Amino acid sequence: MRRPSARAYTLIELLIVVLVLGIAAALIVPSMGGTGSLRVQAAVRTIVADLTETQSDALAFQKGRAIVFDTEHNSYSIVDVNSSELDVENDLIRRTTIHGAEFGDARIESVEFDEEFTLVFDEMGSPVQEPMGSDPAANGTIVVSGSGQEFTITIEAYTGRVTVARTGG
Repeated sequence: MRRPSARAYTLIELLIVVLVLGIAAALIVPSMGGTGSLRVQAAVRTIVADLTETQSDALAFQKGRAIVFDTEHNSYSIVDVNSSELDVENDLIRRTTIHGAEFGDARIESVEFDEEFTLVFDEMGSPVQEPMGSDPAANGTIVVSGSGQEFTITIEAYTGRVTVARTGG
C-alpha cells in the first residue's frame, strides 16, 4: 500500500511569489507618496464643482447667486443675492472650508474678481460686477496651491466658463 506523499512548495515557487510581491510593492509605494498632490487636485475639483453648481443654480432658479471668498480662513460662502448688498450670514446657502489632510493642506492663495473677493452670477448665470447689477464682470481667477503644485482657476467674462491650468509645481 502506497502512502500519499506530502506536497510542499518548491524553492522556485517561493521565489516567484516573492518576485511578484516585490514588483507589486515597487508599483504601489511610489503612488502612495503622491496622495498629497491628488488631494490638492481634489480641492481644485471641489472649488470648480461649486462654481459651476452656483452658476447653474442662478440659472435654474432665475435668481442671482454669489460666492464670497475668504483667503484668510481658506474658505468661501455661497449666498443668495437678495439686494445690491450681500448679507453673507442671513443669505448663506453653504460654506466650504478647504483645510487639513483631506485636501492635502491646499491653500486658496489669491482671488481676483474685478479687484474683489466675490464672484456674482446674475439670473442668467453670467458673471456680473456687482449684486443685482447687469454690467459684465471681467475674467476672474482663483489660485490654489499645495504639495508643490499650483493651479489657476479662471472664470471667463460674459459666459462664466470655468477652466483650470497647472501654473506651478
